[in-house]
Amino acid sequence: MSVQVEKLEKSMAKLTIEVSAEELEKAIQNAYNKDKNKIQLPGFRKGKAPRKMIERMYGAGVFYEDAANEIINNEYPKAADESGESIVSSPKIEVVQIESGKPFIFTAEVALKPPVGLGKYKGIKVSKQDTEVTDADIDAEIKSELEKNARIVEVNDRAVKNEDQITLDFDGYVDGEAFQGGKGTDYPLTIGSGSFIPGFEDQLVGVEVGKEVDVNVTFPEDYHEKSLAGKAATFKCTVKSIKEKQLPELNDEFASNVSEFETLAEYKDSVKKKIEDRKNAEARAKKEDEAVKALIDDSEMELPEAMVETQQRQIVNDFAQRMQYQGITMEQYLQYTGSTAEKMLEQVRPQAEERIKSRLVLEEVAKAENIEASDEEVEAELKKMAEQYRMEVDKVKEILGEGQLKTLREDLAVQKAADFIVENAKESATKKTAKKTDDAEDAEEKPKKTRKAAAKKADDDKDAEEKPKRTRKTTAKKTEE
Repeated sequence: MSVQVEKLEKSMAKLTIEVSAEELEKAIQNAYNKDKNKIQLPGFRKGKAPRKMIERMYGAGVFYEDAANEIINNEYPKAADESGESIVSSPKIEVVQIESGKPFIFTAEVALKPPVGLGKYKGIKVSKQDTEVTDADIDAEIKSELEKNARIVEVNDRAVKNEDQITLDFDGYVDGEAFQGGKGTDYPLTIGSGSFIPGFEDQLVGVEVGKEVDVNVTFPEDYHEKSLAGKAATFKCTVKSIKEKQLPELNDEFASNVSEFETLAEYKDSVKKKIEDRKNAEARAKKEDEAVKALIDDSEMELPEAMVETQQRQIVNDFAQRMQYQGITMEQYLQYTGSTAEKMLEQVRPQAEERIKSRLVLEEVAKAENIEASDEEVEAELKKMAEQYRMEVDKVKEILGEGQLKTLREDLAVQKAADFIVENAKESATKKTAKKTDDAEDAEEKPKKTRKAAAKKADDDKDAEEKPKRTRKTTAKKTEE
C-alpha cells in the first residue's frame, strides 16, 4: 500500500491510497467465498458455481463492491496513520480504480486539525462564585431525605388539604354537555401539583370523602384541545379516598437509618460537607466554562466543515445510545418529538462547534506549557475505569487498544490544561460582593465626611462669634468719627 497526501483549502486534505493488484484479488476471492452460497446457477448445486461462471453470468464486477469495502475498511486506518496528518473527521471515500489485475486506488477526503491563534490564557477574568452553605441549604437537603423516607397513609377523619394524594371520580361538562376526555374514575391526583386546569385542585381543598362537589374552571386560551380552549366548564367531582405523606421524625434514629452516623448532629455536619463539595465542584465547573469561553473568544481558528459534521454525528450518536439504554430507539424518539435526524444535527451544531473549539484551545495551552499526562496519572485513570466496570486493569487496556489509550492520555493532558487556566484566572467580584465592598467604603468615608462637616460647622460658629465683634468695632470706629 502507498499513500499520497494533497493539501486542500480550509484545512482539508485528500489522501490517495493505492493497494496492490494481489491484495485486490484476495479481496475479490473473499467476497466470492462469502456470497457463493447465496448464488445458484443452472447446472450447479447451490454454492458450487465457480467464480468465473458467476462473473460471466452477472458481470466481472459482481464482487467488486464487497471487495472494495473490505480493502477500504482494512487499509484506510493504516493509510491515515502513515500520512502523519492530524485527521479530525470521517473520510469521504471515492473509488478511483477497481479492476481485476490492476492496483485498487481510492481517495479519502478528510479534515485536518486547523491552526489556532491562541489568545491570552493567563489571568483570564472569571466571576467569583458563591460557595457559602446556608442553614436553608442544609434544611432543604435534609427535607429531601425526609421526603424520600416518608410513609403514605390513608386518612378518614378529615377533609382534603393541600399536598394530599387523593383518588377522584369526575364528570366534566361544557354548556351542560359532557365532552370527550372529561370523565375519570379513581383518578390519582396530588393536591397542589398543578397537573389539572388552574383552579381545579384549589376547589377540592376542604371536601370530605364521599361528598360530591361542583368544580368550576375555565380552560386556558392555549389549551391543547382547541375545541375546549377558553371555555368555562363544570366538573362534578367525588373524592374517593385521601392519603397523606407522613415524614419521619428528625432525630438520631432517623440519622442512623439514612447515614453512617449515629447522631443527628453528625449527620447534619455530613450534609453540610456534601453540599460544600457540590457547590465547590459546581463553582469550579463554572469557572472553567467561563475561562475556556473567554479563551475561545480571544483566539482565532477556522473550523473545517467536515470536522464539525463529524462532531455533530458523534453527539447525536451518543444521545441515541443513551436513549437505547432507556429502551427507546432513535426512530421512536424522533416520532414522539416530531423531529427529524436532519433537524437534530442542526440543533446540536452550536454544541459541536463549542466542543471542538474548547478542545483545540486547550490542546494549544497544553503544548505552550508543556503539559502532559504522566504514566502514573494514566494508570490511576485506568484503575478507576477498571473499578467502574469490575475488570482487571490489563483487561481494560486490552479493550481500549493503543489508539484509545493514546486518546485517554491526550484527554488527561487537556483536563490539566483546563485546570491550569482556572488556577491562573483572576476572580472578579460578584454584584453581591461588589455591593458589600461599596457599602464598606461608604462606611469608611462617612466618618471622614462627618469630621469635615463638623470642622466646617466649627468654622461657621467661629465666624458667627467673630461677626458681632467686628460689627461692634466698626460701630465704635464710626462713633469716634
